[in-house]
Amino acid sequence: MLRFFDMFGRSSELTALDEALKTAGLHPLLIPEPVKLTMLQLQRKHGDATDRAMADAAQLLSYCVLDQAQFVAVNGAKAADRTEQRITAAIAGAVPLDEKLILLALHAGVISPEMADRFDIDGDAPAT
Repeated sequence: MLRFFDMFGRSSELTALDEALKTAGLHPLLIPEPVKLTMLQLQRKHGDATDRAMADAAQLLSYCVLDQAQFVAVNGAKAADRTEQRITAAIAGAVPLDEKLILLALHAGVISPEMADRFDIDGDAPAT
């Protein structure tokens, strides 16, 4: 009988994304399910739905949601520097997937005000 309910449980991709979010220091309940589903869809669309890509996306989202001190406490200064470089490249339009993930956080209302101010992120950026 329990196997029957497993058929309708969370997908393995969503479960993996939740774990990646936890590893990045962000509790999965802080992120609405539609945001998670959109993240997965974007990764598939860009042809990179691997575990590594999911961890990278979760880390980027975590940086967008947490303040910098919280992110550094969980992930370290090197990860924060690398993520900041990704954000800068995404804002410049060099990394379309990262740009879309940042815009997703912005439009979903989960981006931290500190993050939005620091990188001067607003909803007028063009999506590619």
